[in-house]
Amino acid sequence: MKAQDFKQLSDADLQERLTQVRGELNKMKFNHSIAGLENPNLLRSKRREVAQVLTELSVRSKTAK
Repeated sequence: MKAQDFKQLSDADLQERLTQVRGELNKMKFNHSIAGLENPNLLRSKRREVAQVLTELSVRSKTAK
């Protein structure tokens, strides 16, 4: 997803997406430590997605005050 896409989601959807992506990232890390991934750059993209969601949540919480 692009950063623009996160701006269109509601807060509840962002929280749900965050838990989903964090779960995927943890599974990928586990699999990578055991057998290695075909494309280790997927870890980077998942970390970035987590950061994008957290950034959008942070911006929303700061503007709500």
